[in-house]
Amino acid sequence: MSFVDKSLKCSECGADFTFTASEQEFFAEKGYTNEPKRCQVCRAARKAQNGNSSGYGQSRRQMYPATCSDCGKSTELPFEPRDGRPVYCRECYSKVKPATRY
Repeated sequence: MSFVDKSLKCSECGADFTFTASEQEFFAEKGYTNEPKRCQVCRAARKAQNGNSSGYGQSRRQMYPATCSDCGKSTELPFEPRDGRPVYCRECYSKVKPATRY
């Protein structure tokens, strides 16, 4: 399929922007059926407003510093460690976790 540059209007700021043939090809490869609604400036502003650059609705998980109970190495955890409960770095956790059956 041959793609041709299209002129679109941004739904956010109302400015005209070009939906290039290469962008259309990329959208088609990814299976996207809708054209973009926002210009690149408004898309970048919306991502920044959401506090991430990885995509809409995907924020970075808060990580908590901890010390591995087994080897003593500093690590980060996706949960706040509680006193009295052991925490492990990735390497030590893989040694102590129960085997999963599939």
